[in-house]
Amino acid sequence: MLRLSPNSDRLPPPPPAAAELERGSSLGRDAWRRLRRNRLAVTAAVFLSVLLLACALLPGLLGLSYSAQDLNLRYAAPGPGHWFGTDRLGRDVLARLLFGCRISLAVGLAATVVSLTIGVTWGAVAGYVGGKLDTVMMRIVDIVYALPFTVFVILLMVFSDAFAKSHNLGPTWNILMLFVAIGAVEWLTMARIVRGQVLTLKRMEFVEAARVLALGHGRIIFRHLLPNLLGPVIVYTTLTIPGVMLLEAFLSFLGLGVKAPMSSLGTLIYDGQLEMESHAWLLLCPGAVFSLTLLALNFLGDGLRDALDVRASAD
Repeated sequence: MLRLSPNSDRLPPPPPAAAELERGSSLGRDAWRRLRRNRLAVTAAVFLSVLLLACALLPGLLGLSYSAQDLNLRYAAPGPGHWFGTDRLGRDVLARLLFGCRISLAVGLAATVVSLTIGVTWGAVAGYVGGKLDTVMMRIVDIVYALPFTVFVILLMVFSDAFAKSHNLGPTWNILMLFVAIGAVEWLTMARIVRGQVLTLKRMEFVEAARVLALGHGRIIFRHLLPNLLGPVIVYTTLTIPGVMLLEAFLSFLGLGVKAPMSSLGTLIYDGQLEMESHAWLLLCPGAVFSLTLLALNFLGDGLRDALDVRASAD
């Protein structure tokens, strides 16, 4: 006769694969797994992290000053004392480059947050309410789209410079106006993207269930609809930052952006192109950092788009 042990009624533990399958997975976990497999996106994220840490820590650790001048070291070539050389006033190019990256990245992030706030709110309200309000709001977007927004930003910065000079405002005023001016014109595409997504989501069952529960419209929009839009919003945000940085560099190149003695990547490139024939490092160093930063942001945006795509193949 077969004798059963006292513990025979206990099932063996499931294998690791079965246990993981039983726990299930989430959209965030699947997106993170797909993102880690994208080598370009991971490399871009590492580069941006190193750049941010260098901009935040290196000036203090190395005792670098972006405004310190030494006329005896004018146009010093890159070397051990000054890794990226010096400019016409004897200022260390590395210090000015690190500080310029701070300004450019801050303008890119802050202006993107402004455009993100306006665009997401505008598009979500227009798509959810619909009807005549949607028509009016989106016609306003179309009208603003038809305007040459670069010229609009230039005019706004010209008036801002005149106001700053008449009221003796410092260079910080120009940076704040860059945040507002660029963010005020970059929200249009975000509004269209969010509106299109909301038009699709508001017909789904979870929105109908929220209405049956008599939840307010604001709660439905901001607590139920917007969390389901995080994928497209995050992707477009990462792709907006390079465009904002390019616009800031263009304005600084024209002399309408960051004012001396502060610097941005645009002002450094402008100063470098004036003397690129005799002192090429003044243009190559900021130009290379600017190009690599834009490439990294675009690669990271593409990686996030692929990772957050729910239609991607589940591996």
